[in-house]
Amino acid sequence: MDKLSFSGHETFACKQYWLKKGFDFVKEEKSFRDPHAVIDLGVGKNMVASIRFWMKAFGLTTEDDNPNELAEYLFGENGKDVFLEDLGTLWLLHYQIVKTKKASIYSLVFNQLRRERLTFTKSQLMTFLKRKCEETNSVFNEKTVTNDIKVFLNNYTKNVASKKVDIEEDFSTLLLDLRLINHILDTSEEHTDIYEINFNMQDDLPAELFLFSILDNPKYGNSISFKELSVDEDSPGIVFSINRDGIIEKIEQMVKLYPEITFSQTAGNQVLQFKSKPNKWEVLNNYYDARN
Repeated sequence: MDKLSFSGHETFACKQYWLKKGFDFVKEEKSFRDPHAVIDLGVGKNMVASIRFWMKAFGLTTEDDNPNELAEYLFGENGKDVFLEDLGTLWLLHYQIVKTKKASIYSLVFNQLRRERLTFTKSQLMTFLKRKCEETNSVFNEKTVTNDIKVFLNNYTKNVASKKVDIEEDFSTLLLDLRLINHILDTSEEHTDIYEINFNMQDDLPAELFLFSILDNPKYGNSISFKELSVDEDSPGIVFSINRDGIIEKIEQMVKLYPEITFSQTAGNQVLQFKSKPNKWEVLNNYYDARN
């Protein structure tokens, strides 16, 4: 496993409008290191660095800060969802941040922690991350990891303990609508908040996005076992935290949409097979075109 990383966001969760703002900035061949970036982006110096980080973490820019194919697809001249209004786009971004592993905590939580437990406290997550740092000989800094945990949770949950309505903070909850993590306020004397990873059928996950994640995974050939789809690292079952019935339902939807896909369940063996693999971008096109 590669060395783990828990910094770069400058303690800012990703605000909904930052990715489009970042795309327009790099599309104009401007540099995040330029002193004028704070003026061009209309944010503070630390937020400039944060926007750059999130663009990479969500797999939208190269190491040289150039927009890639996905960034052009979503935010370009004919962008499919420039304002991130479609829930399917949020599922896509969630998949991307887990897959890229630029921000280690996302992959670690959904690929590994979820195998151990579905509910956790901040303290338990801290202990888990410290163990993973030791296993990978990665640097562990408690303050840095504490901030990373806070930002991670802010991307998926609202602070239910807060009675103050903060519109600006609500913009930070980029992946909130996915309802992948619940924040349960503990009313006991200990006042220890509990977080729960939702493991269910994920009814609002589009079958096309489920299929895209399969087609995008270089590990998968033309024949994929149900187990591989369910529990492999970066598999749709793991990344989207979807249970057995949910996976079956997504596969059935895929088979109806694409006749070149079959799903056999003989002699206890469940296998997804492709007579020919559809183009992953065409799959996304079919999803967005149907929405318009």
